[in-house]
Amino acid sequence: MSESKVLIRMPIELRWRDLDAFNHVNNSNFMTYLEEARIRWFDTVGEPWVTEETAPLLAAVQMNYKVPIPYPSKIVVELLADRLGNSSVTIGHRIVSDDGATLHADGHVVMVWIDRKTGRPVALPESVRAKALAAG
Repeated sequence: MSESKVLIRMPIELRWRDLDAFNHVNNSNFMTYLEEARIRWFDTVGEPWVTEETAPLLAAVQMNYKVPIPYPSKIVVELLADRLGNSSVTIGHRIVSDDGATLHADGHVVMVWIDRKTGRPVALPESVRAKALAAG
């Protein structure tokens, strides 16, 4: 894919428990926000993205922490269709302030679909591919 397309924009209002001792969002919660956004997006593809035979695995994660997220804050997680492979999708991500003025983090994840019995890669579900191509 030549230009990343927005897959989903998911607003999040921070919870007190998301904070660490420095009174900003703990870095591990950034991953939880991304996971929630991915699940919500996968649920929009129109067909099962996990089956008895196949499932996606997180193969790689890159997170660039830019600016701490203070409490209280409202943020938005944006997922982007960066690349479609034969058995994988690279999903870019950004965590921004609700007004879009502050970039808190960016990066990407690689999701690979596997055969649940063998653990070997299988073709990316057509519904996931089609939804990613239709984004924008």
